[in-house]
Amino acid sequence: MPLSPVDIESAFASLSVLENRTPTSSGLEYDAAFARLAETENGALFAAKFRGNSEWERHRNGDELVQIVDGHATVTVLVDGQENKLEMSAGTFVVVPRGAWHRFEAPDGVQVMTMTPQPTDHWREDGLPPQVVEE
Repeated sequence: MPLSPVDIESAFASLSVLENRTPTSSGLEYDAAFARLAETENGALFAAKFRGNSEWERHRNGDELVQIVDGHATVTVLVDGQENKLEMSAGTFVVVPRGAWHRFEAPDGVQVMTMTPQPTDHWREDGLPPQVVEE
């Protein structure tokens, strides 16, 4: 892995905003709104720009660092069967615990940077995802 600085401002400037994101969003518009900025030992550093709601996701191999760079989002994290709704804005971050299902709601738009372990599990169905963490 080469050691070099990443220009975060330029990275975000190169992204398009994914308008009206839904749990089933995909395709070229989706791909243009997300970037892999750097690799880590068990995942990557990602940047994204979107407006709307994400699917539920979880990371079984480690905690995820979520930082709001611009805008506002409600990040809902399921912990011990409870929905924890975190109101986040530019300059805030949260560490989502390993295996915790979480999602983003950003009706007015958000720019987010995450340090995300892989793989990522997704839940695109209606309702809450299963609460069992597979080892």
